[in-house]
Amino acid sequence: MLSCALLAGATSCSGGSRNGAAAPNAEEASVAAVEQAMARETEALDAAFAAEPTPTTTAERQKFAKTRFVANAGLAAGATYQWIIKPYREGKFKKGAKGRTFALVKAGLAGAFAYNRLKAAVENAKGDPLLSKAVAPLTAGIESLKGLGTKLRKGEAGDAEVGAFEDVITGIKDAGKQAGAEVTDKVPSTSQLTG
Repeated sequence: MLSCALLAGATSCSGGSRNGAAAPNAEEASVAAVEQAMARETEALDAAFAAEPTPTTTAERQKFAKTRFVANAGLAAGATYQWIIKPYREGKFKKGAKGRTFALVKAGLAGAFAYNRLKAAVENAKGDPLLSKAVAPLTAGIESLKGLGTKLRKGEAGDAEVGAFEDVITGIKDAGKQAGAEVTDKVPSTSQLTG
């Protein structure tokens, strides 16, 4: 756009008569050329923005829903295993354990993160009828995880709370597998946890 305007400006300035006055027809033609070029560029930009990749068919929407479900559920599963289940089994949540405070803080963050990603996965599952049907029975279990991140962080979580996370993650993985959207653990970075 700018190049056309500069080119047109240069054309109109140099297109004058010997006495320094611009020829009216040349100036009008330059302005018209710039307006046409700007209109073409505006149309091209509008077309580019309209061509944003969005699923248009039912099959594409279902594929995107499954892909997002797998990503979100995988992050929830990875965070749960890496920072809740594994340290709990290693005894890092017990009073007097070396690195307990750090392990509890990470577990609290992981609990809140996993809950958030599981909620997103359930939303994603709504885009695929089979996946939605498979995930529907797990919504109450996911909702029960809501405050467990805080319990973990405070060191108040025990076998039941850690087991609840493990059960929900197992259920999500099974539901995904049944619907053709197999979930694998993807451990998020610490910066993703603190988001």
